[in-house]
Amino acid sequence: MSILSLDNIGFSYGKGEKILQELVYEFEKGKIYAIVGRSGAGKTTLLSLLSGLTSPTEGVILFKGNDIRRIDRYRYRSQYVGVIFQQFNLLPHLTAVENVELSMRASGKMIREKRKAALQLLERVGLDERLANRRILKLSGGEQQRVAIARALSFDPEVILADEPTGNLDLTTQEEIMEIFTQLAHGEDRCVIIVSHSPKVADSADHVYRLSPLTSP
Repeated sequence: MSILSLDNIGFSYGKGEKILQELVYEFEKGKIYAIVGRSGAGKTTLLSLLSGLTSPTEGVILFKGNDIRRIDRYRYRSQYVGVIFQQFNLLPHLTAVENVELSMRASGKMIREKRKAALQLLERVGLDERLANRRILKLSGGEQQRVAIARALSFDPEVILADEPTGNLDLTTQEEIMEIFTQLAHGEDRCVIIVSHSPKVADSADHVYRLSPLTSP
């Protein structure tokens, strides 16, 4: 059964710059989905729609059968869907563990011993306590990506959305990050949706949705 689904989704900017049209996609728990396509095809726009940051101009997005427009947006993004941004969007003046703790507090969920839980999450994605206590700017790109993943997991969401999570990483780190996503989907029964240009990401996915730029009317 699908946890997220798109029912004839379309999206237009302004007075007619159509980006997406008549998308019918299904996303299930326990699987990795790759959304691929050329620049301008609407991949990041689609991720924004799935995360509830933007509303479709046509069609309906359903989360567990409910129109996400009828769900409180803040609650949807802070409890049900974890988002990993392309530029990480971590707070540079905080440490890795403080970034994860802050996300836990923002979710409003009752999480005991937040610092301990945050350290455990960071350890799960390959960062020991020494690295967890470093400020973000003292971490490498791959380490920051791991912090971003831990932050997205901080409130135990069923859906993980990732925007080009391996785009600026070396090959070895890309493979390690994809192993984390595989464990999240196949080992922990989460739905993982990744927007990417990478053929390796597509090869690692259970399903691939390909977007093409729409021709101008």
